[in-house]
Amino acid sequence: MLSKRIIPCLDVRAGKLTKGIRFKGNVDIGDPVEAAREYYDQGADEIVFYDITASSDERNIMIDVVERVARTIFIPFSVGGGIRNLDDMRKVILAGAEKVSVNSAAVVNPEIITEGAGAFGSQCIVLGMDVKEVEKTKKIPSGYEIVIHGGRKFTGIDALWWAREAERLGAGEICLNSIDADGTQDGYELNLTALISENVHIPVIASGGAGKPEHLAAVLTTGKADAALIASMVHYRTYTIAGIKQYLHEHQIKTRMSW
Repeated sequence: MLSKRIIPCLDVRAGKLTKGIRFKGNVDIGDPVEAAREYYDQGADEIVFYDITASSDERNIMIDVVERVARTIFIPFSVGGGIRNLDDMRKVILAGAEKVSVNSAAVVNPEIITEGAGAFGSQCIVLGMDVKEVEKTKKIPSGYEIVIHGGRKFTGIDALWWAREAERLGAGEICLNSIDADGTQDGYELNLTALISENVHIPVIASGGAGKPEHLAAVLTTGKADAALIASMVHYRTYTIAGIKQYLHEHQIKTRMSW
């Protein structure tokens, strides 16, 4: 059994670590570089960095913050937000990231996935999916729709179809975020996570809703996710990554232990 990964997510706005609920009401809560180092020291398996307003503001990602984080940690580091083309990917990788996450840009131009995989390898290309539960229709048979631009624009694209299509285009991993669960700390969207995990052959990172270690245990087993993204439960120091991993270990869920 492969080890499950625990991945803190740093949402960054104007250079500050920020957190909201269901993509709304964001408040600044600290410095992303300091947070990245703290989570690295606690035993994080990877770090994810999202410049959450780069796409909606139509500006480039803050490379200086990426460089500062990359100098601070020595684990895989994924960066998303404002990546629109191959040159943007190259800048982020040269700044120290091991992976790039494309979300809105991939919906607008799916070939960016293929181009990125061809240039840097599929293992570097993460498809970010922001998903909202909607009424099942002929157009959205799964009942889950892709939403882009930080939760602001519905696309009419079925989430299950898009996950399969992105894998076909060359994505090496999917970061699956439930807008409905995001920031609530009430638990991950298990039905959505299992649906995607069971229908693709690449790793799926569950995102949105983590509030206690039991939630991670559920999404890594019932939800069949390969990894779990966490934010509020560590940002507000309710839990540590080491403590979460200890809980999972006690419940026979394998993670990379740092002790």
